[in-house]
Amino acid sequence: MPERPVPVIVLFGPTASGKTEILSRLFPGENPGAEIVSADSIQVYRGIDIGTAKPPVALRGSLPHHLIDILDPKEQFNTGEFTRLADEACAEIHRRGALPFVSGGAGFYLKNFIQGLPESPPSSPALREKLRAEFRATGREPLIAELRIADPESAAHIHPNDDYRLLRSLEVLRLTGRPLSSYAMNAGNRRDKYRFLLIGLEWERETLYRRINRRCAQMFSEGLAGEVQALFDKGYTPHDPGFKAIGYKEFFIDDYSGGWRLSRDLAGVEALVAQRSRQYAKRQITWFKRVTGVTWIKLDNEPGSIENAAASIQQKIEAFLKAENGF
Repeated sequence: MPERPVPVIVLFGPTASGKTEILSRLFPGENPGAEIVSADSIQVYRGIDIGTAKPPVALRGSLPHHLIDILDPKEQFNTGEFTRLADEACAEIHRRGALPFVSGGAGFYLKNFIQGLPESPPSSPALREKLRAEFRATGREPLIAELRIADPESAAHIHPNDDYRLLRSLEVLRLTGRPLSSYAMNAGNRRDKYRFLLIGLEWERETLYRRINRRCAQMFSEGLAGEVQALFDKGYTPHDPGFKAIGYKEFFIDDYSGGWRLSRDLAGVEALVAQRSRQYAKRQITWFKRVTGVTWIKLDNEPGSIENAAASIQQKIEAFLKAENGF
């Protein structure tokens, strides 16, 4: 008999939408019966804590989390690596008799985990190095302009600070003459491998923006500037993948001599972090709305909204698992 698809819950929402708050209510206490696979592109990095709003250590102690604190900030991490590690984690969690629960806000990671990775185009280390040299010489704009003309779909989905995907898209384009977006997704085996319950968190936009502003203020009060200073003292700069995250790169000022210094205008940095976080949330919302088959949970600013959302999600999980077990 073929193996049955593994049931997987996927919870997603924009930054500051309450994912961690909901998880803490869904799985209170010991022996939660579930384990979390983080779908966050920056929480993978050790030491980058406050600005990424990593789940509290106490919660991670009672509710196991995977793909957090697994890399040094200088190491590159991409969607292929995420999908592979998430697959491994879900398989192990299922073998232990627990429920795999993927939670995060990295839309590209979630898309590829749910739908499958694209066909694997060829790679050319020589061409990649040539593109890196062009990037160093001319900056980002000429390269993204080239991609917008030849592959507007890929260009539209590349975050302004995602240099890895920019160079990869141009590498495929120049090497094959085909845009990266033309490669089909290998989606078939995902539905054979998993049975998904997709849950999205939805806020009224202005309420979400106020939550983002409060979170940014909280991060600075918790010592974000000191965390950045300590990492900078260890030699990390915006050239490192982990430091390209919102909440970190805004501290850095190019001294135009090949080095960096940190801004002392903390009020100005906080305002910029909040602004960019709101802009990022807007892009996340646009991305998530393209996902099909989602159960949307609406939240608001009323007292008890998070608790009510958690209770609603719990009901949907129970119904999903009953159907999975044939009840």
